[in-house]
Order: sequence, then C-alpha cells, then structure tokens
Amino acid sequence: MGGHSWINLNKDLETGIETIRAHFEGHAYDPHWHDSYLIGFTEQGVQQFHCRKVLHSSTPGQAFLLEPGELHDGHAPTEGGFTYSMLYLQPQWIERELRALHEDAPNDCLPSFASTLSAEPALIQLIADACQSLQTAELRIVRQTTLDALLGKLSAHLRWRPTLVHDPRLPAVALRARDYLHAHLEQNVGLDDLALATGVDRFRLSRAFKSAFGLAPHAYLIQLRLSKARSLLAHGHAPAEVAMALGFADQSHLGRWFRRSYGLTPANYRRRCSNLPDS
Repeated sequence: MGGHSWINLNKDLETGIETIRAHFEGHAYDPHWHDSYLIGFTEQGVQQFHCRKVLHSSTPGQAFLLEPGELHDGHAPTEGGFTYSMLYLQPQWIERELRALHEDAPNDCLPSFASTLSAEPALIQLIADACQSLQTAELRIVRQTTLDALLGKLSAHLRWRPTLVHDPRLPAVALRARDYLHAHLEQNVGLDDLALATGVDRFRLSRAFKSAFGLAPHAYLIQLRLSKARSLLAHGHAPAEVAMALGFADQSHLGRWFRRSYGLTPANYRRRCSNLPDS
C-alpha cells in the first residue's frame, strides 16, 4: 500500500455490515474475493480493477456492484490515486431482506447483479447515506430506513439466478479440486494431493483450475484461508491463533497475505470489527 494510502473501516454489529472508506495510490490490492456483496462508489480519481475477466475503470458518478466470490484486484492508474466508499453486505442479510421486500422472489435462487458498474446518481446517494448512518452510529430507525431505501433501489439492478451446486460450464476436474481445497483448507495441501483426489496429473490440473477460477490452486487456497481469517478475526480471535488454526507458518505469514488482499493488518482488522485491542 502506498505511503499516502489509508483505510477507515467499521462494522455494524446488528446487521454485520462493514463500511469502508479508503484511499489508494498505485497498487491497491492483489486479486482476491469476499464472502459478501460489495456495493460502493468511487469518490475521486480512477479506480481500476479486473472483475468477470474485464478491466473496469470506475470514476466519480459510477457505483460498483460485486457478488460474493467474484475475483477482483485494485489499482490506481492515475496520479493522485482514488478514494472510495463501500458496504460489505452479508449474503444471509441481503437475501433475507430482499425476500421480505419481494414476496414473489423465486425459491432456490440467489440475488445477482446484472452489471458491475452503474452510472446512477440516486443509487450512489443512497449508498452514501447508508455508509454515513452506519459509520456515525445513527439511531436504529435511521439506519434501518437508509438501508431499506438502498435495498429498494438495488432491486432495479438485481436478477435472481438459480442456486447451482455445480456450474455445468466448469470442468469436473476443477470442481473436484475446488471441493477438496474447501474441505482441507487448514491442511498443508500439495499439488500431488489434488492430483490424487482428481485423478489427473498436476500439470493438467493446474491449467484446468486456473482457467476455471482465475487463480492457481495455491492462490485459491490462500484466498480461502484469508476469507476464513476475516471471519475469525471479526469474532475476536487473536491473529496468532488464527494463523495457527488456518495453516499459515506464523502470524507474520498471515499478515503479509492479509495486507496484500485487504490493505490492513489482521490486528487492525480485528480491532475495527470486534472493538477489542490489538494483540
């Protein structure tokens, strides 16, 4: 993270929503994903990121909408960097609220964004209002009202997609490898383990996996661990404890990867999300 970069992050304990306001210059973060829906807007500068295999450039006046699991990175291509505000909406919360708002929402489906960028001033204003009410600990009725207004506006940008256990477009070998990594994320998994589990050689496996998920198996495993680390840290677990539980060599090993993906140290993230002191 550049010398003039900064991040402010808070968490609303009632909804689990995290709000972030940040500024980056140069390289912001490596390719990663979140378990949350990301809804935000660029306040200043150009925010450049890859998502859905497309290079996007978000500028003031554009909202960005990312679904859980969507791989993205971040970079400031212009002098002066970029500043943005964003909400991390928990999937369980947003699905519950949207189903309450839309009684005709189909079963066995999940909310999905139709596009990654949207130039809609009213949407940006509602995101800003929600960020403001959550960051300043407004009255509950005010927070709930701003979030309800945001959900209503988001509905125009949503579609309901079927819940698929397996995406038929992805090769079976990549899916089997992914499932193996999810089941063994805290273990010291090798490519030979994945090859044995999938029944193909490790070279073919690596090519199929990266083609399917955009990351090599080792990078995917690290992202799985980092996603779990965020959850454990937010629940107050100490960084050293989290590093040991998830198979990182030590706390500094976790810290290096965590900063590359999120721009924060694990201890800083824990303090901002759990109201506990740094360890």
